Amino acid sequence: MTLPSTASPIDYLLIGHLTEDLLPDDQKKLGGTASFASLTARALGHHVGLVTSCRPDLDLTPLAGIQVTNLPAPNNTTFRNVPSESGRQQFAYHPAGRLELSSIPAAWQKSPIVHLGPVAGEIDPALCAAFPNSLVGVTLQGWLRRIGSDHRVHKTRWPFQMDLLQAADAVVLSMEDLDGDENEVEILAGVCQLLVITESYLGARVYWKGDIRRFPAPQVRLVEDTGAGDIFAACFFHRFSSTRDPWEAARFAVALSSASVTRSYFESIPTAEEISSAKLQIL
Repeated sequence: MTLPSTASPIDYLLIGHLTEDLLPDDQKKLGGTASFASLTARALGHHVGLVTSCRPDLDLTPLAGIQVTNLPAPNNTTFRNVPSESGRQQFAYHPAGRLELSSIPAAWQKSPIVHLGPVAGEIDPALCAAFPNSLVGVTLQGWLRRIGSDHRVHKTRWPFQMDLLQAADAVVLSMEDLDGDENEVEILAGVCQLLVITESYLGARVYWKGDIRRFPAPQVRLVEDTGAGDIFAACFFHRFSSTRDPWEAARFAVALSSASVTRSYFESIPTAEEISSAKLQIL
């Protein structure tokens, strides 16, 4: 089922592929930054619009309440994670269509928050500079992946002009995305207006206007961390948009993404109680 797009007014625009994630038993789950981040933005009270590309028959029931504009594709972008002695090996198959400015309903192009969430390099990087009146947040992960001829996913550096990254208001990525390369962190920190590096159970660090601050995460019982980085990013962009205070936004995002790993799959989306508690913690 594909949800209809009515192009009604929104205040949070999410752009990126919904994915099918292959489980060890060959069952499939809806996934991708587009799903976890859009559900989080909705939980935070936003009217969310999602621009994606997938098969028209992909079951989007979990995204009820989110307006979806879909560029129909013959296949869904699909990922499989395979454990190995050297860590998780990821494979990607038949990515869906490319997402460009022309893919976005005109009524949505003035959304106050625009979240670019590529998973397989599917978004035109020019979109980083295409929304001058919006807060543009980027989760960089999907632009730091190269898919080999054997479908293996390999880490790579930002492959485009650096001035595109400079145009974004905030960039979020993990140390895992950079394969732990601190030199690359320094390069990106020198380019991005605001750079946020997430560090799993350690929390996050924020680079802004020549200052660096660390935000430790509370100790919690880990159940599953799938989608935690996407939840963090949506929470960060939400709070930064309203306060323009990256330190407060980081505390808010760390609190909610830490709570998210105590549950599985879409149950990890922040609850109303957790959101209220996180707001009280940062006052």
